[in-house]
Amino acid sequence: MSRFGGRGYGMCILFVVIGAVLGGMLGELLKSVSALSGVMPSLTASFPIFAMESPVTIDLYVIRLTLALSFTPNIMSMLGIIVAVVLYRKYC
Repeated sequence: MSRFGGRGYGMCILFVVIGAVLGGMLGELLKSVSALSGVMPSLTASFPIFAMESPVTIDLYVIRLTLALSFTPNIMSMLGIIVAVVLYRKYC
């Protein structure tokens, strides 16, 4: 199995996902800071890259499963991904 740094790809993907989520959450928290009110709207604007127009429904008579997927990052989540990759390469 190929490895990226000291751990496998799974750990790197986990770092990237956590970095994206924490970056997006930090952006949402910083929206309410009045000193950053001029720059935060542009940093937290979402850019839809991939979105399913309508969810897919699978009806198995006992269970009904509805799936949808959307990827809409913002600049703060991208910064979170960059920080996560740097931390991953440094500590793993």
